[in-house]
Amino acid sequence: MKTALYVLPVLAITVFFLIRAEFRKTQRQIYVLKPLATLLVIAAALLSFGEARVNLTYTLGALVGLALSFGGDIALMFQTNRKAFMIGLVLFLLAHVAYAVTFTRLGGLQAIVWLAAPVLAALGLGIYRLFRGGLGAMKGPVIVYIVVISVMVNQAVATFNSRAFGTSQAWMIAIGAVLFYISDVILAANRFWKPFQYNRISLAFYYAGQFLIALAASYFVK
Repeated sequence: MKTALYVLPVLAITVFFLIRAEFRKTQRQIYVLKPLATLLVIAAALLSFGEARVNLTYTLGALVGLALSFGGDIALMFQTNRKAFMIGLVLFLLAHVAYAVTFTRLGGLQAIVWLAAPVLAALGLGIYRLFRGGLGAMKGPVIVYIVVISVMVNQAVATFNSRAFGTSQAWMIAIGAVLFYISDVILAANRFWKPFQYNRISLAFYYAGQFLIALAASYFVK
């Protein structure tokens, strides 16, 4: 059993209590549990260094993405402040860039991207049109964010055709990227389209996605 998997039950419990704290609006608990949950995911990535095979490019790339995400998580705890929200948006944008660059450096540009790209482009356009009325001055930043996260997911899917990754890793990376995408769509829908009471369930998708991307670092065999 991979050592990083021992982090999973602790992370699951932490995220459960974090979501409960979000629903109850218990700010003190949120300020502790949210950074702790992200640190647990970072720990899962770091544990790959203890495996027989470690790919420095992937693990370091994942850690850069997770470090930027950690900053984004801190900023978004204060997202009612416009400046804090923008800082969080930029940090998560850079996290997606870090992941996309890492997937591309190891996986290259695979033919499968020509199948995934049109689907992601259509999905991104649909999401933008849905949110457009509530974006205001945020139209430009949101368009850039949609493009970058779409590229990240695209390159995550491309890992299926790469010799650098095993099949199990490709599934972890692709599913992780998609879950990250879903969590961002839920957050954006709540902010720019229709606020809904249970939007913080996005945290379950977010941490599951991040954990899968981090966990993939432990599964290199060559």
